[in-house]
Amino acid sequence: MINRSLFENTATAFALKSDSELERAYFLFKMISSQPLVRIGTAATNFALKANLPVEGLIRSTVFDHFCGGVNEEDCLSVIDKLYTKGVSSVLDYSVEGKEVEEEFDSALEKILKIIHFCDEREAMPIVVFKPTGFGRFSLYQKKTEGKALTASEKEEWYRIVKRFDAVCKLAKEKDVEVLIDAEESWMQDAADDLVVDMMRKYNNGKTIVYNTIQCYRWDRFEYVKKLHKQAKDEGFSIGLKIVRGAYMEKERNRAEENGYESPICENKKATDDTFNKTLSYSLENSKDISVFIGTHNEESCYLAMELMATYGISKDDNNVWFGQLYGMSDHISYNLAAEGYNVAKYIPFGPVKDVMPYLIRRAEENTSVAGQTNRELTLLKTERKRRKV
Repeated sequence: MINRSLFENTATAFALKSDSELERAYFLFKMISSQPLVRIGTAATNFALKANLPVEGLIRSTVFDHFCGGVNEEDCLSVIDKLYTKGVSSVLDYSVEGKEVEEEFDSALEKILKIIHFCDEREAMPIVVFKPTGFGRFSLYQKKTEGKALTASEKEEWYRIVKRFDAVCKLAKEKDVEVLIDAEESWMQDAADDLVVDMMRKYNNGKTIVYNTIQCYRWDRFEYVKKLHKQAKDEGFSIGLKIVRGAYMEKERNRAEENGYESPICENKKATDDTFNKTLSYSLENSKDISVFIGTHNEESCYLAMELMATYGISKDDNNVWFGQLYGMSDHISYNLAAEGYNVAKYIPFGPVKDVMPYLIRRAEENTSVAGQTNRELTLLKTERKRRKV
């Protein structure tokens, strides 16, 4: 029987936090719980950074240190080692966004290759991650997705994107490091999906190395997974899926409305939850062909995964099943799962403070908009403060 009160254990959840870190977390989530404060704070922070006001130290000691591992890989080492003492692995996530030129894409490639070498030296880092638009222009993925003909120079540019993907997957295969490739907006995603499938076909033989990300707030994704599974079986490769609910909902709905096409997003949260749980169930039912990284902060989905693993006889430490949460969030899920012997990894964003701000702002806005998420964090932090008599 699955222990349905597992995630109530705050002593395990916050064991790595000092009293002052616990207080900082409580203060941050209290701030995030207020939409007006998040809006004002976001605007003020953006203004201060653009005006080069000396606020980086303040950001670093509060929101940055709570949600990020550091400004570079070496900076993250103490966090990675600390997490691993509790059986939680780390996925370093270079969270710099919005680059547009070839030099920046080559620089991002070098960064990911460096992280793979980093992973090779550390048991605590079995997985690496990157975004498709880290390696190439968004508009080029979009043009490919729309089926438009590329110019000669665009064909060369696309070839360079393919080579960057291949360089990462090839080295990852050599070093036995798994690669999670993020999903982005629907209007560029088909091109990224096709490219990731090419990488799976090439490198997912014997062991799953390459994972595509399935955003389950898209109503078409479950059918996509079933189709991909059939293709993989026919062609003789395994598939890796990172399943998440999704990150671009408002943008997706607004664009669909503006351009007069059907929204790719599920009509409500229940439909999204159903798609997520259906995709999760299908993946675990077919765990011999499908490796799954369950990226969720939803307790019910985690309980469901645990129950299904028990039903299908999948051992807790089977490398085909990982749970993942973001650093600084849902510690009650991550550390309690790890204490039970499941494979758990925290996504640890890093990068220069200024460059990581778009990521941090998204986290704040996401926490504000997800009903119950911030309140749940606050309740657990309160319980632990009371337990410690802080």
